[in-house]
Amino acid sequence: MRSDTIKKGFEHAPHRSLLRATGVIKEESDFERPFIGIANSYIDLIPGHVHLQEFGKVAKQAIRDAGGIPFEFNTIGVDDGIAMGHIGMRYSLPSRELIADSVETVAEAHRLDGLLCITNCDKIVPGMLMGAVRINIPTVFVSGGPMKAGEVDGKKVDLISVFEGVGKVEAGIISEQELTEIEKEGCPTCGSCSGMFTANSMNCLMEALGIALPGNGSILAVDEGRLELVKQAGEKILNMVNHDVKPRDIITKESIRNAFALDMAMGGSTNTVLHTLAIAHEANIDFDLLELNEISKNTPYLCKVSPATPDVHMEDVDRAGGISAILNELSKKDGILKLDLPTITGQSLGENIAAAHSKDESIIRTIDSPYSQQGGLAVLFGNLAPNGSIVKTGAVDSKMLVHSGPARIYESQETALSGIMNHEVQPGDVVVIRYEGPKGGPGMPEMLSPTSAIMGMGLGDKVALITDGRFSGGTRGACIGHISPEAAERGPIAALENGDTIHVNIPDKSLNAELTDEEIQSRLDALSEFKPKITNGYLGRYARMVTSANTGAVLE
Repeated sequence: MRSDTIKKGFEHAPHRSLLRATGVIKEESDFERPFIGIANSYIDLIPGHVHLQEFGKVAKQAIRDAGGIPFEFNTIGVDDGIAMGHIGMRYSLPSRELIADSVETVAEAHRLDGLLCITNCDKIVPGMLMGAVRINIPTVFVSGGPMKAGEVDGKKVDLISVFEGVGKVEAGIISEQELTEIEKEGCPTCGSCSGMFTANSMNCLMEALGIALPGNGSILAVDEGRLELVKQAGEKILNMVNHDVKPRDIITKESIRNAFALDMAMGGSTNTVLHTLAIAHEANIDFDLLELNEISKNTPYLCKVSPATPDVHMEDVDRAGGISAILNELSKKDGILKLDLPTITGQSLGENIAAAHSKDESIIRTIDSPYSQQGGLAVLFGNLAPNGSIVKTGAVDSKMLVHSGPARIYESQETALSGIMNHEVQPGDVVVIRYEGPKGGPGMPEMLSPTSAIMGMGLGDKVALITDGRFSGGTRGACIGHISPEAAERGPIAALENGDTIHVNIPDKSLNAELTDEEIQSRLDALSEFKPKITNGYLGRYARMVTSANTGAVLE
């Protein structure tokens, strides 16, 4: 065992003395058992994590009952919704790297034999997996589970209803009192926000990757079955340690393709692309963005969940059979999934999903009657995005799949939000928000406030938005993000001027400006050198070290 480094032999008496002082070591024989780290992410500031302290207690007992010695530690976390629209959002994506580093640091410093990662929200899931894959010791993931949807006047509401309500108040569609009612009901329980937003998207992908148990993505936070899942995860990590099954045995090129196929079938968050590329990077797996369009072309869109439709949330997906049912349906078409891959259950992915089926075909459609024959995400290329950009096709109004219009340019999301709320943006426009990429932001902030304002003000089927920043998993509309290279690295988006005609063609996977290559280069040559907005502290260091979105925005 790795932990023998700190517990075997007379020379390690000081280590054992300190371990005894923790109170975790109950008897001498405990030094003969595997040391399992519980990487928890309990924090009072995030509704998706406020209940994880109890999960930690359940996990500890399960690990001890299964023959291990549990040591719990915490990582940090950022609530993207609370961080939205101010400098706090610039810390959201960078927090992923801190979380990965913290998992690596604790596990390596204390020679842990295995990890049980209790995650839930946006950056915590990929951050912990990046750290686990990096150190490559046996690891099991279990999430805190989704929140229930709220209800106002018989209609379902969620956090996105609240964000879009701000724009509706500005447009005179609803009153401030009505917004207050939505605010109070939008987030009615603990758990990750109730739609197919980034947190739930990532927790679903953990099932397809094989690193979490079936049910991880859809069983509600307040469901008794969630605690049972935590208990099972505590038992499984001992099996993983005893059989020396490591993350890189499970996280492979093939399992990543399986995860992206699920992503396409359920129209997951665009952030899943960014995070999964970063996970692949940690596993030394080469994954090109072009492969996503290949996967999308072959993968039908089977399950529409908020924000793609307002009436379906994760509780409905769970009731209809959960992620296993979606995967089982995908398995009926050749070439989508590789079913013989190992998972933490000790069985293959195919064996995990064999008994699952859709219990409600209005929620999880069959392979023969999908919403569309292609997946819910697409990568667009063109003279504005030579290295790619991402759009959630499943949440785009059909009128906006092909759109041409004049550029209305903003150099930050704050000025863009102000412009939208002040009615500067007109029907037909293409809103451009630039210098908000990984380096330019810095931190590649999400654009939920401006995109929600566009939807709330009734412009969702009339206006497109493109950015080198990124979007919340709750964003809907013709919103194209992750444009690479970013403006701060003199990407073509930096060459745009107000009034330039921009062509968006999602079916053709293209994003272009009506400019020649020579015109773009001439404008870029005339630009002054980009000056970082923040040069000190963590964000200053992050901006100097981060790579482009098309490589996962990892640190080098």
